[in-house]
Amino acid sequence: MENKILTYKDIDKTLLKSIPNPSKEAYEIKIKIPEFTFLGVQNQPDFADVFLTFYPKKRIIELKSLKIYVQHLRNIVVSYERLINVFYDHLMEVYEPERVRLTMICNPRGGISSKLTIDSDWKVRGGEEKFGDWKNNVEDTWSVTL
Repeated sequence: MENKILTYKDIDKTLLKSIPNPSKEAYEIKIKIPEFTFLGVQNQPDFADVFLTFYPKKRIIELKSLKIYVQHLRNIVVSYERLINVFYDHLMEVYEPERVRLTMICNPRGGISSKLTIDSDWKVRGGEEKFGDWKNNVEDTWSVTL
């Protein structure tokens, strides 16, 4: 029996569930995923810390479903660049937030580490650039203390 290789096309966004936002007021949710694992394009495990900054509208992330979604990625063969884009797209589709900022800091591989970021506030991503905190290229200092 041959094992099927799972790719980014097999990532199941229906695993992500939402719950109603308990507030109509603005607030920020920060989520750290310190054990983010997936299979790189060479079918070898890759590891990263993921930092998710979320400004909700009508729905918020049900954390148990996020955990299940992340565990689902462990058997997916995908590049860093493809994965952050698929993850971002799924968050936007499922939750329709005011803003999402997704940062993936990949562990060194071959002596090189990578940091990837997508922010829905960027004009090139359809945003209005109304938050602007990313313009100063400030590192995610909260990641150290979260």
